[in-house]
Amino acid sequence: MSRSYVEGTWQRKNRAFSPAVITEGGRMVWAAGHGAPVDEMGNSLAGDFAAQTRQSFTNLSKTLEEAGAGLADLVTMTVFIIDARHGDEFTKIRREYFPDGNFPASAMLTVAGFAQPAMMVEIQGIAVVD
Repeated sequence: MSRSYVEGTWQRKNRAFSPAVITEGGRMVWAAGHGAPVDEMGNSLAGDFAAQTRQSFTNLSKTLEEAGAGLADLVTMTVFIIDARHGDEFTKIRREYFPDGNFPASAMLTVAGFAQPAMMVEIQGIAVVD
């Protein structure tokens, strides 16, 4: 499977996403939205956007692993946040999970609420693996 990233102009530097990711071959994995109102021990993460974001990435990573993929295999993600003021913080945290700079394509949307009221962020994505 081959993969290439469209660089764009400002996206990779300022917002940590690729305008487009091109793949040829491979198997697709469609991941549902992953949020994290609680940590792995069941402790509430209500009100802690950074902790919820990191736990959401952890949860998504575990699901992808079960499907034979990983975060590096994501070609696109849709991010839902409760407050647009968290956008820059999400971008900073996303960089931690894609340190090589090969970011998935992405959209970020601000929503009025989630199925679980304590949630502040939800991440869904599509991965392509060999």
